[in-house]
Amino acid sequence: MSDARKPFPFRDFEPKWQQRWEDEKTFRTPGPGDADFDATKPKYYVLDMFPYPSGAGLHVGHPEGYTATDIIGRYKRMNGFNVLHPMGYDSFGLPAEQYAIKTGQHPAITTASNIENFRRQLKSLGFGYDWDREIATTDPEYVRWTQWIFLQLYGSYYCEETCKAKPVAELEAKGWTREEIDEVRLAYVANTPVWWSPDLGTVLANEEVEEWKSKGHTVERRPLRQWMLRITKYAQRLIDELDTLDWPDGIKMLQKNWIGRSEGAEVDFTIGGRAVTVFTTRPDTLFGATYMVLAPEHPFVPEITTAEQKDAVEAYQKAISSKSDMDRGDLNKDKSGVFTGAYATNPVSGEQIPVWIADYVMMGYGTGAIMAVPAHDERDFEFAQKFSLPVTQVVQPTDDSDWQGYTAYGTAVNSGFLDGLPTAEAKSKMIDWLESDGKGKRRVQFKLRDWLFSRQRYWGEPFPIIWKDGHHHAISESELPLLAPPLDDYKPSGSPEPILTKATAWVELPDGSIRETNTMPQWAGSCWYYLRYCDPGNKERFISNAAEDYWTGEKPGMVDLYVGGTEHAVLHLLYARFWHKVLFDLGHVRTPEPFQKLVNQGLILGEDGQKMSKSRGNVVNPDDVVSEYGADSLRLYEMFMGPLEQVKPWQMKGVEGVSRFLARVWRVAFEETEDGGIRTSPKIQDVPCTNKELLRVVHETIKKVGEDIEKLSFNTAISQMMICTNAFTQADVVPLKEFTRFLTVLDPFAPHLAEEINARLGGTTMLSETTWPAYDESALVRSEIELVVQVNGKLRDRLMVSKDIDEEGAKAAAFASSRVSEHLEGKTIRKIVFIPGKIFNIVAN
Repeated sequence: MSDARKPFPFRDFEPKWQQRWEDEKTFRTPGPGDADFDATKPKYYVLDMFPYPSGAGLHVGHPEGYTATDIIGRYKRMNGFNVLHPMGYDSFGLPAEQYAIKTGQHPAITTASNIENFRRQLKSLGFGYDWDREIATTDPEYVRWTQWIFLQLYGSYYCEETCKAKPVAELEAKGWTREEIDEVRLAYVANTPVWWSPDLGTVLANEEVEEWKSKGHTVERRPLRQWMLRITKYAQRLIDELDTLDWPDGIKMLQKNWIGRSEGAEVDFTIGGRAVTVFTTRPDTLFGATYMVLAPEHPFVPEITTAEQKDAVEAYQKAISSKSDMDRGDLNKDKSGVFTGAYATNPVSGEQIPVWIADYVMMGYGTGAIMAVPAHDERDFEFAQKFSLPVTQVVQPTDDSDWQGYTAYGTAVNSGFLDGLPTAEAKSKMIDWLESDGKGKRRVQFKLRDWLFSRQRYWGEPFPIIWKDGHHHAISESELPLLAPPLDDYKPSGSPEPILTKATAWVELPDGSIRETNTMPQWAGSCWYYLRYCDPGNKERFISNAAEDYWTGEKPGMVDLYVGGTEHAVLHLLYARFWHKVLFDLGHVRTPEPFQKLVNQGLILGEDGQKMSKSRGNVVNPDDVVSEYGADSLRLYEMFMGPLEQVKPWQMKGVEGVSRFLARVWRVAFEETEDGGIRTSPKIQDVPCTNKELLRVVHETIKKVGEDIEKLSFNTAISQMMICTNAFTQADVVPLKEFTRFLTVLDPFAPHLAEEINARLGGTTMLSETTWPAYDESALVRSEIELVVQVNGKLRDRLMVSKDIDEEGAKAAAFASSRVSEHLEGKTIRKIVFIPGKIFNIVAN
């Protein structure tokens, strides 16, 4: 085999080290209650975002984050930390159920097979996970505690006085009725418009609609009875407490924008004697409201629509019923709408303004009605232009901007008692007027909606709820976990009835009560898995107090480093933070946040520069790379491609490049014998290092790699190790002690190769179990420096000279260089400019 294809015998030793790590449980993490637990050790909790075990297995984009966390986990372990670095699977989900529908095979069988393949692939890359802590959201014991946490939400309400969740038992003690309590529970039932897919047999989240429609599935809007979680009560805390976290500013902004806090006013317009409330952040522009727009699904639409407009309105409602919120909210799409025939009264001007319906107004946001101020709102202006509606200026720009479509602050004009006021004052005065006149009030509003928590699928956690006498009730905690029964038929009926309704013997209980047949969404299990990793075998509690205390530490968030893709920047992180805050309020955990530091790794694109996908045919399977170049080459290349957070294209030539680097490390230690065997290189000698330059490079490498790991700058750490390897290659003698230090530094990046070389050179302790080497400050001092020699300002040579060299010494060295002297022949030296330690410039003509 050629050098490029097999530069070192990775196939011989990578499986061996993986097996040894597993057999000896090298990366097992002792915790409170374990005999070998040392509570005095500092903790470091490093976590990968929960993978979904798809049938396709891993592609090379997945190991990027996993390799980063593995490197820092190994490094922290070497520095004396008790490192928690676990792995598990977000194993409920629609794909497994769809496969069951096609084949009749129980989703549990599909899921187990997928998990087995994921586990094999992860182990083949040598990741230092504590496999004793492995969990899956589908494990019955895990389901038990997911359902238990739901019951905590069900049994709680949000106390407005303390701004915290409290048990509803407090309200019962105050004499609240069952109906009153149900109105404030954090987990409640509501009839709400949802995206329903008849052929998938389930409700979809807004974010899932486009994905499944693109796969050919039917999706339609319809009202259904659903379980909801009152996340909106936590909106302000979810914004405010971001400030305590070490997260990228961009991710914080995405969360804040998703929550969408707005300050303004609720204003009451009247349509035929009926009050219609709108929310506006710009009450100062009320005099410019020249028409009103309702969401097509607004409940008032049938009542206010005139007979002449009835057919047009109903046709429009039907036409937009299958559009997703994302499509309807697209600012660039062509505006559409229909006049209802009704008119509303502007509460400040008294003018009658036309009422339209349009798809850019949605019931899911605000009140489902807006006042349209086309002079100072881009969408309203485009709508008014298309339908020839009036445009009235009410804000004068502060500069020479055109007032039409001007949305910034300015001065009120054509606005009655507001005229001449700057926007901020005009807003405040208008709200005061609305409140005093009983036509509106101050309001803080959030774009965030309550969390739709129901699915009609089979493959999800059943709700621990029964229905009796028209009311929902929690089942006893002793009945948990409540598992879904096996079914002969997983096919959806096409109606909104959940698949579990087919299991009549399971649904209908002897006392006449019936079980809730909706299931929880896949998000449920991924909301709290980081807690279960801390104490996965606990049968008495979802996490023990001792484990929670130790793994939490002193920071606001439990997890010290959380690494994953930006696709989870909003929903998963928002949902997990919400659940954690509820558990914190109820005293079940002692930190207000789950994840202290967050890093998003960049996407790895295919070699064609496109996102990897089976449809594009550009997916690279890590199994193929490991087979061809070894696990260490894959790990190293993933880290060497560029900064962790950067989007990067995959290049097989790059894998070849890092493979050649690892081969150079191997060849520093070994050489081939004539019969094809391997022997230790005669350069490796167990002697003190007398080569000061080599010693300096080794200790610079120890220092820089350690600092770069702490900064997650893995690519620059690898560059430094390449410099060090070059120094070893050029040296006549490679002292074993210094080379072992280098191998220890390389170990978190390429653990198989480092361990194999160390063992062959006589090492008796695994590098994974040794201490990170300390660097010697005195060894970092350079005895020589590079002196740039110029002739008439042009570079002619670079000379290594003593760092203390004076001008005479520099002159002697420069004139001794043939590269310099050839440019001085026949010329007279006019001047010499010497900058110690940097430049020696000769001026001659």
